[in-house]
Amino acid sequence: MSTTTSQPWKITQYTPRHASWPYSPSDFTRQDESTDATFYSAPRFVTHIDDAAIASLRTYYDTALPRTGRILDYCSSWTSHYPPSLASAAQHGALKITGLGMNSAELAANDLLTHGRLLIDLNTHPDINAALRSAHLIGPSPTDLLDASTNVVSTDYLTQPLEVLSSLREATKVGGTVHLAISNRCFPTKALSRWLRVDEEERLGMIGDFLHFAGWEGIEIVEVSDGRVAQEGAAQGGLAGLMGYLGVGRRDPLWVVRAVKGA
Repeated sequence: MSTTTSQPWKITQYTPRHASWPYSPSDFTRQDESTDATFYSAPRFVTHIDDAAIASLRTYYDTALPRTGRILDYCSSWTSHYPPSLASAAQHGALKITGLGMNSAELAANDLLTHGRLLIDLNTHPDINAALRSAHLIGPSPTDLLDASTNVVSTDYLTQPLEVLSSLREATKVGGTVHLAISNRCFPTKALSRWLRVDEEERLGMIGDFLHFAGWEGIEIVEVSDGRVAQEGAAQGGLAGLMGYLGVGRRDPLWVVRAVKGA
């Protein structure tokens, strides 16, 4: 991977690491293999990254997502962390936002989803393209496909990521984009076994691999938050060092692994 700095984020270009699919079925097992429909049946009106990371993600979305066309927020919830500019575009009808998730109450509470809500377990039915077409949320014309899609800290729960991301690519316009937000928080019993065994750098590489083998192009890793809060005038050691050791001045790290659908 090669790294460049583009304010305000550091961007790393993903380079394919494997000639063939490197993962085994055991990599996608989980501690809790019970049905996900049961696990997600009770609504959780909480956020899964902290407020500082959410603010950074909104800033990223404000620069990276379109104001017209169609956006899919999959593995969606009661909030999509989109900035006011996208909310305004959706309210005025220029932008059509669809949500796909696991809990009907959470999706119903998300007022940004102006173009439909789909209740689907992607670990059972990974074909996003078929689901959107069946619900008439995308159409047969190339102009009726997705302009962008987002997923926030949920790729690590997908047991069939290749199938999900391949079908998502089919549902996306040429030049359309996907944006996968990644942090270090998770429900460990539902996260992929390999995800729990490797470090953050390898997790980001895994996501790049998933996108690459699903046919996406121009894959980049964007560091949205490095997990630190800048403290003006703070010196190393002393009180500042103690506060850092105790976790004061820390925030959730956050990356976006993004890619483009080529011609």
